Amino acid sequence: MTLSTEAVLALAPDASSAKSARELVVLSKWPTLGANDAAAWGECQGSGSRPYQTQVDLSGPAFKCSCPSRKFPCKHGLALLLLRAQHGGAFGSTEAPAWVEEWLASRADKAQKKEDKQAERALASAADPQAAAKRDAQRWQRIEAAAQELQRWLADQASSGLGVLNEATTLKTWQTLARRMVDAQAPGLGQRVQQAAEDVRRGADWPERTLARLGLLQLACEALARRPDLPLPMQADLRVLAGWPMERAEVLAEGERVSDRWCVLGMATEEREGKLMERRVWLHGLRSGRRAGLLDHAFGGKGFEDAWLPGSSVEATLAFFPGTSALRALAAEVPGPAQGAAWPLASLNEEWNAIARRVAACPWLSLHPMVLPDAVPVRDAEGLTLVVQGRCLPLRLGAVDGWKLLAASGGHPLQLMGEWDGHRLAPLSAWSSGQGGLLWMRAEA
Repeated sequence: MTLSTEAVLALAPDASSAKSARELVVLSKWPTLGANDAAAWGECQGSGSRPYQTQVDLSGPAFKCSCPSRKFPCKHGLALLLLRAQHGGAFGSTEAPAWVEEWLASRADKAQKKEDKQAERALASAADPQAAAKRDAQRWQRIEAAAQELQRWLADQASSGLGVLNEATTLKTWQTLARRMVDAQAPGLGQRVQQAAEDVRRGADWPERTLARLGLLQLACEALARRPDLPLPMQADLRVLAGWPMERAEVLAEGERVSDRWCVLGMATEEREGKLMERRVWLHGLRSGRRAGLLDHAFGGKGFEDAWLPGSSVEATLAFFPGTSALRALAAEVPGPAQGAAWPLASLNEEWNAIARRVAACPWLSLHPMVLPDAVPVRDAEGLTLVVQGRCLPLRLGAVDGWKLLAASGGHPLQLMGEWDGHRLAPLSAWSSGQGGLLWMRAEA
């Protein structure tokens, strides 16, 4: 697999990494370069006496480098792929050195162990379905008991009123309740309590936002009390809400499968607590018209399994998680090679209607993909705004990315994709309405 320069830069964790990688695209800084069908490798001379050993598994791509950087991929890994894209003739088709072969073998061994572990879990559940059902029932009992406690707490907050809340006391007492939700195996409920606490006394409209968050928690408590009587997709939504993830093997075995040519609309990578990186990839099926969201996590600098490049399209089969929104999915197989994208046509009314249907089905869904036609970003006293068909949408975007988006537009309409959180749109990518090429994508987390 050989990626274009634009595709490689799309893998950069931030703008500074992309800039540093470009500065390393100098053949004299790489005394050793090599590649085969499986990997590319090289040694980059740094400030120390020994060069950094950099290697890329091309099936991912996945990266490893001996440099001390905590970014992933580091500038050396990006520069190696940039060199391959721009100076492919400098890479000799030779046998990989031992340090590359050992890394590839360890990756294959870990992948096999992961598959074996998932298969063992699936076999254990299949071999003793009654035991698995008993464990599930016990966890649901704990979650429902936690929801009852949460509902009593919500009643106390309503009785006291929001006016008595203060930032210091609220953070302390609400965090205690959040920890109790985690102890009761309902971390999703605890996270929502924590988010509500962090919003107290923040901004002029904090009472409205806090009341909305507490209202959704009350709705969750009522739904959990009626869970056995609800349709299975709604029960699946409540499981996600409680923070009880489904096993990957279970989704691959039972989830709805859709094979299509998927356009990669946009991608967002953000750092969570404890060095946990979260990546959201939004896709659009060009034949089915289906939207899909892939949610992946990587810990401690490790890379993500698959590479999804905004502005491209791939043939792939996705397995969808159960639920009323029918958005989240997994790649059921290794995606095919990246191709040029045929961007989907959309209208503002269709996008709003799709969001309205999802919210009606699952009010706790926090992010919605939007594809907006003929959108013009503008800057005013309130910040960045998007003008679409006579309507203005406030934007959530960093200063550097904001100026770059304005420059890419030049005052002309764009096709734009972003995440709508119910209040603001976070743009992820933009492409030309006339030529259809990718013009901009978000670099800052």
